[in-house]
Amino acid sequence: MGSGQKSNTPVVQQAYKALDQFKYEVANELGIDQNQIYGGYWGNLTSRDCGAVGGHMVRRMIEAAERSLAEQTMAGVKTGFQSAFNASSNLNVNPNNITGTKPSFTQSPSSEGPTRYV
Repeated sequence: MGSGQKSNTPVVQQAYKALDQFKYEVANELGIDQNQIYGGYWGNLTSRDCGAVGGHMVRRMIEAAERSLAEQTMAGVKTGFQSAFNASSNLNVNPNNITGTKPSFTQSPSSEGPTRYV
């Protein structure tokens, strides 16, 4: 990595405190001894423990993103259904009085081939 580059900066700077708090919450859920963390320094913990915290953070963030996408998709589907419903309600369709053109099944005269219906 080049000089002056820091790899652990959040993409959204406003999320830094929330991610840091999230890290401690996940460590607590995993039962990791937080007495070994001094002033934000996690170097006294094992690589396995740090990796477990990071892995669980990523897993939960992916889950949150998937839920968000699913909710957005369902909101879009709901909006689509509402739009279609609103469009059909503008047609003044009365289910008790259905009018309109019915398909015609009259025999067409044809001297060749099988009988065709139009």
